[in-house]
Amino acid sequence: MNFDVQAVPSPSYVVDEKLLITNLEKMKSVIDQTGCKILLAQKGFSMFEVYPLIGQYLHGVTSSGLFEARLGNEEMGKEVHTYAPAFHEDEFEEILRYSDHLVFNSFAQWKQFKDRVQKQEKPIECGIRINPEYSEIDVDMYNPCFTYSRFGVTLENFEPDELDGISGLHFHTMCEQNSDTLWRTIQIIDEEFGHYLQKMKWINFGGGHHITRPDYDLETLIRCIRFMQDKYNLDVYLEPGEAVALNTGFLVATVLDTMHNGMDIAILDTSASCHMPDVLEMPYRPEIIDAGAANEKAHTYRLGGATCLAGDVIGDYSFDQPLKPGDRLVFCDMAHYSMVKNNTFNGVNLPSIVLHTLDNEINVVKQFGYEDFRQRLS
Repeated sequence: MNFDVQAVPSPSYVVDEKLLITNLEKMKSVIDQTGCKILLAQKGFSMFEVYPLIGQYLHGVTSSGLFEARLGNEEMGKEVHTYAPAFHEDEFEEILRYSDHLVFNSFAQWKQFKDRVQKQEKPIECGIRINPEYSEIDVDMYNPCFTYSRFGVTLENFEPDELDGISGLHFHTMCEQNSDTLWRTIQIIDEEFGHYLQKMKWINFGGGHHITRPDYDLETLIRCIRFMQDKYNLDVYLEPGEAVALNTGFLVATVLDTMHNGMDIAILDTSASCHMPDVLEMPYRPEIIDAGAANEKAHTYRLGGATCLAGDVIGDYSFDQPLKPGDRLVFCDMAHYSMVKNNTFNGVNLPSIVLHTLDNEINVVKQFGYEDFRQRLS
């Protein structure tokens, strides 16, 4: 972090353009070495202020429905791949307008919409999502292949007689994992679905690839891509979301009050429940600049949010000096799965969105207020 924390509104998400470019350059190196195509998964990061920048490195976006498809089409203007567990009849015509690739979650959905896709003047590539029934994710909430999953077609339910018009297969089985997991997954897919891959034009490896993590094994990722290219002559797509914005953003917050109830407590102008929901859902403990674990430094505080939810607790942290109202705290890695999942529970305002530019400028892209809260209600 090299920006002035006092120069931004509080609370605010601050995305660092230089750090974002570093991630994009790493992904571009994979593209250059393999000829694969990498897409931004908007479900993880949808700050369209930087879509023109991302579009200089990546091939486009993936979307989970109409709104994301339209956003990617209008704000980046490159390839738009759309997948949903089930498409809505009343949205499908618009989805067709904005999409270049459509991935269907079942053969029933493919049969339902096939004629409408093929009547389009523009060519739209269509694929089927498969479920190899193999995953190395321990937490069911984030495991697309857990028992009774609603995602994708298993080998038992695959319908080879319905592949006319299908040009690719898509799988998504990973979450924040390294490429050794991908390699083992691909061996399963090769064994189970290889016969069908021979008839395909492309394969999409989905998301969950932690490509920009410092310890990520790029060589194994490249081996996975080349395996499918060489064995089946397939175009290969990847659609990371988190990896694009990993470690590029911060959440700046302010201490509003301190109190004591068995331990020191600080109440902030941010909220785990509203502004960083994955802290409660995963759960995980975000790092704070210049703070330590509980009891590591001289003064330990439990940091609580500004809502009425008793469990709106970010965690226990220690500091060199006592906290006081007005102190700024900076949470790390707050670009992905934060802005896209935040909410206004309790009428808590949303953090501002800020871009720290290469020129060291603080660009306040968006600030929110009462009307943003009101317009979500009735």
